[in-house]
Amino acid sequence: MWKERVGAGAELRGHRSSCCVTRGSRKPLTPRACCRLVCDSVGHVPTPNWMQRSRLREFPAEMASKAVYAHPDPMLKKRDDLEDILEERRNSSDLRYALRCYTPVLYKDVTPRSADLLKGAVLQSDQVRFVVRQVSKETGSAVDEVQAEASAILEEMAHRLQLSTIRFFAFALSKVFKTLFRSICVNEEGIQRLQQAIQEQPVVLLPSHRSYMDFLLMSYILYTYDLPLPVIAAGMDFMGMKIVGEMLRMSGAFFIRRSFGGDKLYWAVFSEYVRTMLKTGLAPIEFFLEGTRSRTAKSLTPKLGLLNIVMDPFLKGEVFDVSLVPVSITYERTLEEALYARELLGVPKPKESTSGLFKARKILGEDYGSIHVYFGQPVSVRSLAEGRVDRSRFNLLPRHIPRKPSEEVHGFVNDVAYRLVRAQEENMVLKPWVLLASLLLQNQPHGLSLDRLTADAVWLRDLSRQYGAFLHWPDHTSPAAVVRSSLSLHSGLLRISDQRVALALDQTDPGAAPTPATPEEAVLSRAVVVLSCASYRNQVLHVFLRPALLAAALRAAASSLKQDVFSSFNFLRNVFSNEFVLCPGAAVQDFEEARYLLMKTGALRESQQDVLATEGGERTLSFFCGMLEPFVQGYQVVCRFLCEEASEPLTEKGFVPAVRKFVTRLLLSGRLRHVEVLSSDLQKNCLAALLRLGAVTQLKGAGGSRLKVNAVMVNSLEDTLGEDPGGEPGTSRVTPVLMLCLCPGGNLPAQKAARSHL
Repeated sequence: MWKERVGAGAELRGHRSSCCVTRGSRKPLTPRACCRLVCDSVGHVPTPNWMQRSRLREFPAEMASKAVYAHPDPMLKKRDDLEDILEERRNSSDLRYALRCYTPVLYKDVTPRSADLLKGAVLQSDQVRFVVRQVSKETGSAVDEVQAEASAILEEMAHRLQLSTIRFFAFALSKVFKTLFRSICVNEEGIQRLQQAIQEQPVVLLPSHRSYMDFLLMSYILYTYDLPLPVIAAGMDFMGMKIVGEMLRMSGAFFIRRSFGGDKLYWAVFSEYVRTMLKTGLAPIEFFLEGTRSRTAKSLTPKLGLLNIVMDPFLKGEVFDVSLVPVSITYERTLEEALYARELLGVPKPKESTSGLFKARKILGEDYGSIHVYFGQPVSVRSLAEGRVDRSRFNLLPRHIPRKPSEEVHGFVNDVAYRLVRAQEENMVLKPWVLLASLLLQNQPHGLSLDRLTADAVWLRDLSRQYGAFLHWPDHTSPAAVVRSSLSLHSGLLRISDQRVALALDQTDPGAAPTPATPEEAVLSRAVVVLSCASYRNQVLHVFLRPALLAAALRAAASSLKQDVFSSFNFLRNVFSNEFVLCPGAAVQDFEEARYLLMKTGALRESQQDVLATEGGERTLSFFCGMLEPFVQGYQVVCRFLCEEASEPLTEKGFVPAVRKFVTRLLLSGRLRHVEVLSSDLQKNCLAALLRLGAVTQLKGAGGSRLKVNAVMVNSLEDTLGEDPGGEPGTSRVTPVLMLCLCPGGNLPAQKAARSHL
């Protein structure tokens, strides 16, 4: 499946051309191929007539009138081959690699600017000068004082890219990567598309974010392929690291605060700095669309602040186009595996420090498998905005006057952000371990025999491929050997005895005391293993999510009528839209996709009016319901806590610790099955969903935010998700009144009346 072409790339190392990539001998792509629309990445194609006709029969008129897109057969999706860039590093000098001639081709042959010239352009820009005068009037400070403050903000923020530092990192990272990882596989066709895009328009790189290693890895790959190094948005946490923080700044990082509040001056300097770098095309801009690392390996709801800023120059006509490049980074074994699990259990995140970095060198003795990095199709903002945004409105006011995005622009940016996250998900390369983790989590605590685990993994491999998963399963290796190799890499999470494989739930957390002193500590120790394993299962969730929601909806629907099944699906989708990344307004599209996939694999059949499970599809549907069960049970438990335990005023800050204590008590009493419910991420997502749905309201006060619970509505939601917290998901039926309250797009007066009824 994977084609190795290191030799051909090495022969061309000294050749320079604007039409080829130094590491590869492939033909360059045409500009048209490089600037494909995002629909190529996310499956946006015209809806077939048969689907349009069937939809009109099945859904209400208001639902049928919405634009809906069909997904092509996911098995037909073509993906690029990947090449291991570490193979060449293992066979040649790292010092020669670091000191080699580095002459990247820039955007339209622009002349590089020094860091001081860039900062001068920002401070003298119309926007910054306008905001400086505005802040001066509002605060009564002298203009020179405010200007000096703006200069200090920029000095703290700006990068100072230096080639000598880049070369040091190239040398050091080569040593580290060869020690930690078996391979780093990159799609060279994606590199070619990226190089072409960099020469034609400003480029924004949008990698997924699962590890501290992500931004170092991105720069390493671009240096390897002789592409311009990106300037990278980084949190202030890294700036506090002595020496290392300044080295990161000199390798292209610019540091920003986690939140700006109402600081007009900071926002003006920051946004102008990013826009200036984008407009001049000096280097690709890189930031993480999710805003922070995902501790669970699930995609996070995209943050729109930086995306708004990089789209702004196009919307105002300052650049012809901007290319957005989604990048999918997958780790076979995550470096922060146990650290993330402990953070989800309430252990504070260690502060980034140089001493902490040196202490972490003990990981150099371990094997972390492979990394796969997939550069997606460059997405043209110009093409996406056509027919969606009226850019003439931006001519009504001077461009330098800051203003909030209109509803039209906000909706457009939000839609693009969700599609880009979906593109990241679809290009995630999955290893066999994610399938094994999914099976083992559903067979706790006793596990499976090795033969049964292998057979089930082969079944799940075939199913995931039919659903379009980008699965790297060695085809020329026996399934038993593939399974043994995966189990060996993740042996710290497992217990193998008498040819039986189970999660190591009776082992202590490697980062904790050798022997748990109390039952509560034993539960938390077990939870570290489960949450670590769940982070790998979560990597494959995007493949099965929509069919899983439909499988749960089939069990929860009032009847097998298509309309009832769709209503149940829409209800579950809405409840879990904080837990999973689901495009707003795409419920019908997601339902159609789930129906198609389940029917394709024989798990579902349809009559003229009904949607029914097939006898042979029970295994598939049960597996999908099992994947969702921890999340369903987690939301039930949070609802139960709010109804039974939250009698006294509950603050938002005290919510997670109180829920954790409640969940631990249920686990110790045997009334709760899933340890995953201890995850603070799940608990926060559930609270966010309840706030969004109006079942809980937030009351601002001097002592912080307090939570007011609509006990009847929360209790009804718990019953609707399932009668018994330890039972199967969907054992209750979705009640019409609750459905009307919680489903989007309904009649607003009717929804208010339903809430009053509750």
